[in-house]
Amino acid sequence: MLLLLWRKWTGRGSAAPAAVPAMLPEEAVAAIQNGDEALRNEWIIQYEPFIAKTASKFAKRYIDPERDDEYSIALTAFDEAISRYSPDAGSSFLSFASQVIQRRLIDHLRREQRHAAAVPYSALQGDRDEDTSLLAAIEAQEAIEVYARDRAAEERRAEIEALTAELAHYGISFADLSEQSPKHQDSRDMLLGIGRRLAQNAVLFGMLADKRQLPLKELCEIENVSRKTLERNRKYLIAVALIARGPYPLMQEYIIPSPATKEEVVS
Repeated sequence: MLLLLWRKWTGRGSAAPAAVPAMLPEEAVAAIQNGDEALRNEWIIQYEPFIAKTASKFAKRYIDPERDDEYSIALTAFDEAISRYSPDAGSSFLSFASQVIQRRLIDHLRREQRHAAAVPYSALQGDRDEDTSLLAAIEAQEAIEVYARDRAAEERRAEIEALTAELAHYGISFADLSEQSPKHQDSRDMLLGIGRRLAQNAVLFGMLADKRQLPLKELCEIENVSRKTLERNRKYLIAVALIARGPYPLMQEYIIPSPATKEEVVS
């Protein structure tokens, strides 16, 4: 839902794991990292369905835990994620674990492709279509591209959730932004410029952060725009400034003025 509102606001166009235990994943991981190895084993067993589902989603087929190498790789990757996870990274543990599993499966896929390329075609048993190797390479590349898209979508979703929490301190919701987004590109670009310059001005942004309000008087003087324009687009400007100043690299791509506007400014 937040992602849809984000797309509507900018004008540009994962299943949850089964049964979550009483202890939050981040709490359990912290306990394990502090030496509770018994909990590690219990936690891995608890999340075997999540591990299998993540591997199956990557492979685009059912992964049999008893027979498929992908499951063993995913299981090892989940254990690695437990050891490497840090809450300071800003993502949930399950999101991080999913990324680690997919990275390790991609590594496995690449190794398999290199091995297949090193084996002479004549050494393969049975009748094979001569395009098999090429098809496998294409499928491998597609898997990598799908992973990259899924990872970007997950990271974008995490940024949106973090921004939602930050906007709440200013009494702003994504529903507000989607409703008040400028309809015309020139108006949108003008406000994007004001919001980005506000973020770059340490003094004005400090006033915004301290008072949770736009420094209207100062912006009017610096930007040479009417107070009415700023007040009407207050929520939009605050959101742009928070994105430009905050830890939102993916969303920052959406608050860049359009190419036509840039050319006009340069000329």
